[in-house]
Amino acid sequence: MPTARDPVITTANPQALAQFQARLDQPPQPNTHLQTTMRTSTPLPPWPYPRWIAHRGAGKLAPENTLAAFRLGAHYGYRMAECDVKLSADGVPFLLHDDDLARTTNAATATAKEYASNMPFPHASRAQAAPDLIANTADLAAGHWPWAALSLLDAGSWHSRSYAGEPLATLAGIAAFCLANGHALNIEIKPTPGDEAHTGTVVAQHAARLWHGVACPPLLSSFAVEAVQAAHAAAPHLPRALLLDTLWDGWLDAAQAMDCVAVVCNYRLCDAALVQTVHRAGMRALCYTVNDADAAHALLALGLDGLITDRVDYFSPLF
Repeated sequence: MPTARDPVITTANPQALAQFQARLDQPPQPNTHLQTTMRTSTPLPPWPYPRWIAHRGAGKLAPENTLAAFRLGAHYGYRMAECDVKLSADGVPFLLHDDDLARTTNAATATAKEYASNMPFPHASRAQAAPDLIANTADLAAGHWPWAALSLLDAGSWHSRSYAGEPLATLAGIAAFCLANGHALNIEIKPTPGDEAHTGTVVAQHAARLWHGVACPPLLSSFAVEAVQAAHAAAPHLPRALLLDTLWDGWLDAAQAMDCVAVVCNYRLCDAALVQTVHRAGMRALCYTVNDADAAHALLALGLDGLITDRVDYFSPLF
């Protein structure tokens, strides 16, 4: 989900908070971004998920998207987490938010020799690229690295010394943790640019296998419509959600066409009209990333079904 471009409403920014609160206090106004084809309400789908969801495992309190983060979120009582999943060069679903490895791993400092011995490219096109990667480890695009190389990276030191050596997590590893503890999961499909449909297909297939027969399956979501469409085709029985950072033209029709059970919006988009529109369309309404108590109270009053937060140390999951 967005990072730097997603400003957080906090009490340290009273002007932004006041503007947000004033918007929520206004009577619902017609929203020109909303589709107007809905005339009757559709029953809401069953919703087995907790209202509070830990962003990337435990927000900013641990290295994001790692097993350590999931354990910390569980320590604070959270029973559902959100994570970002993309594919390695050899098709292994693993957790990472960014397109490249620079921010949250030590890939930029890795030696060519270390990774040259761990470059099993199974496909001809990948094999042709291998010499360039071996010669120039400045290529930090996560989707260009095979899992054998990714698995050796340090994904914890960037956060703090106490997490030094924490590895990247696979979807299979996170699934094992969630299933062992009875936790729910929101998998954001985070494709390498240009690989949207393939990533949606593979992630959905793995999720269907890993959670086979489980009463509470993972919620698959993405900003990339192509990824959600592919997930729908690959595993139609798994619940899906469309992520929105803006209310682009046709978003509601797109969500309905993909049989989404939910829409997950940037909290700044949420008002009574939007929540009502989503609910009347038969979908649940969730938002991200809520880190302020006043904003959380106002959003809950709108009837939102889920709030994603970094502040697992501040908000009780029972709130």
